[in-house]
Amino acid sequence: MADRPHLVLASGSAVRRQLLENAGVPHTVDPASVDEVSVRDSLLAEDVGHGAIAETLAELKAQEVSARHGGALVLGADQVLSCAGKLFEKPPCVDKVEAHLAALMGKPHALCTSAVVVRDGDVLWHHNSSATLHMRKLSDTFLASYVASVGAAVCASVGAYQLEGLGAQLFDSIEGDHFDILGLPLLPLLAFLRNEGVIEA
Repeated sequence: MADRPHLVLASGSAVRRQLLENAGVPHTVDPASVDEVSVRDSLLAEDVGHGAIAETLAELKAQEVSARHGGALVLGADQVLSCAGKLFEKPPCVDKVEAHLAALMGKPHALCTSAVVVRDGDVLWHHNSSATLHMRKLSDTFLASYVASVGAAVCASVGAYQLEGLGAQLFDSIEGDHFDILGLPLLPLLAFLRNEGVIEA
């Protein structure tokens, strides 16, 4: 309907866009241009918790894009990976994926996911979640085969895996919401969007 509030996704993530599309949520995409690395480094220097870093980045993205879309609901999201007290970045290229996964395998890591909705600079909703993933010990043969199969696409994921595909083979167990792990707390978001009239209640 023309009078429904408009939702803008402040992210270039193909997975987040697909989650919204699959759930029947009308939206447009306008990726934020926040310098995520500088923000993370600054917050880490201040000893800010990893979950709070995800929330800060999600809000910064939403706020930046909100300034360009008056009256719209702007959704910002971010996800960080924490393992043994270290914050992991996305691997910069496919050549770094094996080392990235080798540092995670055999021990649990946490994915902290945050989503924020802003309208005209005001935060209307936010949601933080955490999932724990236990990566199994991977043979050198499997690791090389996995990287060859998935290619550079996994560099878009902070964990260098695509859980919805071959990446499921990396894990012994997972504790947490599937949508959160993919990068968006979809069910709480849908509840908010129904309340706002973006989608049917």
